[in-house]
Amino acid sequence: MSGGVDSSVAAALLKEQGYDLVGCFMRLGSPGETLDDACETETTKIGHQGCCSIGDAADARLVAAKLDIPFYVCNFKDDFGRIIDYFVDEYAAGRTPNPCVRCNDWLKFGRLRAFAEQMGCDMVASGHYAQIDFVDDEPRLLRGVDEGKDQSYVLFGAPREELARTLLPIGGYEKARVRELAAAYDLPVFDKPDSQEICFVPDNNYAGLVERKRPEVAKQGEILNEQGDAIGEHDGQHKFTIGQRRGVGVAFGYPIYVIDKNPVQNTVTVGKREHLLATGCIAAESNWHIDHFDGWKPCLAQHRYNSAPALARVRLIDGVEGADSAGASGRVGRFEVAFLRPEQAVTPGQAIVLYDAARPELVMGGGWIASVDRVGES
Repeated sequence: MSGGVDSSVAAALLKEQGYDLVGCFMRLGSPGETLDDACETETTKIGHQGCCSIGDAADARLVAAKLDIPFYVCNFKDDFGRIIDYFVDEYAAGRTPNPCVRCNDWLKFGRLRAFAEQMGCDMVASGHYAQIDFVDDEPRLLRGVDEGKDQSYVLFGAPREELARTLLPIGGYEKARVRELAAAYDLPVFDKPDSQEICFVPDNNYAGLVERKRPEVAKQGEILNEQGDAIGEHDGQHKFTIGQRRGVGVAFGYPIYVIDKNPVQNTVTVGKREHLLATGCIAAESNWHIDHFDGWKPCLAQHRYNSAPALARVRLIDGVEGADSAGASGRVGRFEVAFLRPEQAVTPGQAIVLYDAARPELVMGGGWIASVDRVGES
């Protein structure tokens, strides 16, 4: 229970269905609290736009009281520090991270699942806009009914075997209907705004966070054109993302974009929009919700949270059954995605999630983009 309308309505629906519930709030940090005691200068705090502030905890407690269910605050601050370290390290390495996916993988389907087992609970439920259905007696992850709110992308890393013990009560509802239900249940958060941005970057200055944790990245480097000629300077490659158009620092008289970054040389390369196009990518740390397949398989590939799924095909490069570095089980290894038409701003560090070409709402699996095949590159 995050204190928002979605998880609150999820709890109310389950209560109405007769489930014996325990409400859990994940304490990750809050205004005035230091997240990383090991770094004396680190003052990263959860802001008001996040999902785990002191105010959110109070709202979650009020909802639990309204529903007459037990309420626990789980102290996951140390675990959350791992997500912040991942976020910082990815930017320092020239990649663009997605901490929300990692939070689901490591905390909600990791630490929270372990806590539920300690409590003797059979299931873990959340307020995500996604669905779980059974196909041939096996649980499968599906998109939520509300296309604008669908969160199946950020849940792709959930271990396949855990889906049978997971409940997503609001996945079959539109957001507007969820708010109507919140009002009907007389929940005090029925009109609470949705959380925005990254919860541990309350001022939206992610570069400042990276520099506080990794001060060595804040150094001048060259801005290059696509031919490799220096055309300007920047204050650190971590301040740029692939596909960025505004705030590049140089002007050509026509739109230019960040098309590449080199963290070792601390360079940023800019070029025209067509230089952003990619024919495919290689992804690692795969997690599959379908059985092993041979050769190329048609799919729909979504390479960013807010990007439209693209017609593509996928093939396994390697993989073994076991656990990946995050502790999630599934078919661990690499896979290759080839787009039927070039895609723009396919970015290392982002998750790429694959959906069934014949049943577009069905999640096949996904992984983390390791390298990109740009148009015109050999």
